[in-house]
Amino acid sequence: MSYEEVYESWFHDHLKRRVGENKRRLLEGHSHEGQLFLQKVWFPAFSQFDYLHPEFEIVDFRDGKRYLDFAYIRSPLRLAIEIDGFNTHAAGVSRWQFSDHLVRQNHLVIDEWNVLRFSYDDVRDKPRMCIQILQQFFGSRLGSALDADSSADDILEKEIIRYALQLDRPIRPIDVRQHLQIGKDRTKSLINNLIKSNRLIKHGEGTKRARCFIVNK
Repeated sequence: MSYEEVYESWFHDHLKRRVGENKRRLLEGHSHEGQLFLQKVWFPAFSQFDYLHPEFEIVDFRDGKRYLDFAYIRSPLRLAIEIDGFNTHAAGVSRWQFSDHLVRQNHLVIDEWNVLRFSYDDVRDKPRMCIQILQQFFGSRLGSALDADSSADDILEKEIIRYALQLDRPIRPIDVRQHLQIGKDRTKSLINNLIKSNRLIKHGEGTKRARCFIVNK
């Protein structure tokens, strides 16, 4: 399915499950910045929007309501994603708003949320860098917290293939470990899965244990 088809289905699914202020916020608060993030970063990275919630409502420590640009919720992982325009931290923001912004993030961390922030400029001009940050985050978190989940493997294996295609040489296990920030056993398991599915093939001649691989185009 195309990005437009997946996006429309996902957005309307969230819309029909919301009411009142929550629904209004989704209709009016789902900004151009957020849509650009989905189109240029999230969808190219994962090809779906499972577990991702737009304009996600949370209750802060003052019993007020705040909204995250996106929340990725998949037990035991909770990730808050914010897309910041330059004006968010420039002259258009008062000193009180700036302080409140920091307090808001502190309370997210206290409540055991992971937080990733991307500037609008980076989403627009450096989407590949943003994708790599997301992939490295999920590599470190999913690699340990969701070891048994096959869809976690799918995410990591896709990134290994993507990364291998960018290299101008065969990929090595240590490249995978450093790129995804995962351990030796996890790396070995993912590479073996890719070999069994014929997506990676061993590189080089001879009978010695293969130490590098190339994408089977």
